Amino acid sequence: MLTDELLRDALLRLPREALLPHAYVRVSGPGADPIDWRLLDGAHPNDQEEWLDLIHSDESILLQRDGEPLDALPRGPVTGGHMTSMSTYTPATVEALQTMELGPGHRYLELGPGPGVSLALAAVITGPDLAVGVERDSHVAAFAQHNLDRLGLGATIVEGDALDGHPAGEAFDRIHSGIGVPCVPSAWVEQLAPGGRLLTTLTTRTPSWPGQLLATRTGGGEIEAVLRGRPRGYRPMLGYRWLNAVPMRPRIKADPGKARPTRLAPPPDDAYGFWLAAAYLAPGLVRDFQAETMTITAPDEDSWAVAGPGKATVRVHGPRDVWAELEDVHARWVLAGRPDAYRVSVPEGGGPQHVTSGTGLRALTWVLPPLAPVPRQPAVPCPTEHHTEKAL
Repeated sequence: MLTDELLRDALLRLPREALLPHAYVRVSGPGADPIDWRLLDGAHPNDQEEWLDLIHSDESILLQRDGEPLDALPRGPVTGGHMTSMSTYTPATVEALQTMELGPGHRYLELGPGPGVSLALAAVITGPDLAVGVERDSHVAAFAQHNLDRLGLGATIVEGDALDGHPAGEAFDRIHSGIGVPCVPSAWVEQLAPGGRLLTTLTTRTPSWPGQLLATRTGGGEIEAVLRGRPRGYRPMLGYRWLNAVPMRPRIKADPGKARPTRLAPPPDDAYGFWLAAAYLAPGLVRDFQAETMTITAPDEDSWAVAGPGKATVRVHGPRDVWAELEDVHARWVLAGRPDAYRVSVPEGGGPQHVTSGTGLRALTWVLPPLAPVPRQPAVPCPTEHHTEKAL
């Protein structure tokens, strides 16, 4: 829900047309390979009505295939490739900016700004010359900076690796990451000013159950961080590979598995605290949200679990009993008090980042995986088959 009046005014003032002059529309159905697309050109009379409806909807806007230049894309049909830049849907942008409590005069850093929609909104709120983005893709950076300059907002995009924060090492009152990371990079913590807020998605190998981490630097200089499960999150950092349930669909349909009793009825989708814990405590699982009944796979172990028939049975297949692991995590989650939020230690200068639901022997705990070196390679495709498909 939009409650921030400054953000409401910024949304009304910002002409999205200038930042999103084109958009891809997927033509192919789920699972198609190669994928058929159609590019809408906002300047073309035949595309304008559909383009305007799309960029002002609550859908994600697909902008770039396979790292291509964005200054002269031909309109019309195209086949193949994967989306490597997109603009998040508006409710996600609203939630993120409201969570950070952005205000006039704040120094704002956007990591992975993409086409710059949230960066532009931030600039309207903070005032000129206070909002800056760090973008790795040179084509996206040039495209976004050109469009931002046309609006005269005083927002700047610097080309660089977002994992390193701002190249000059400046301090910021608000830091927002539009990319998912396995843990919080040290540079981000170092660049968070006293009283500042940092917001990012914590990603695992599954896109199914992302977490949102909010870190604040207290007046005493300490970092306090809270991790919550969310229905959606941002795409992962460059080089990160998600698991994918789609290739397993035909085999699951042909053989859902052997039925057995279960003490665990399918947990509700909004039990975010449980699903977040499952992403870490039963790693390597991914859910197929397009399946008729709850279907969770372990692609690397050629295993899956299909809920039902009925609440007291589940069908399992493969050497890994996926459902038994979920039963175990759920029982531990219940004993821990059904937490929906977890505290995260983020040491200054680096080091392991520990997650806990509380104190005592029944608390759920795990350690976030470290950052891995990022190779110079094409960007990770934006997911088009997964539940988690939003990015800035």
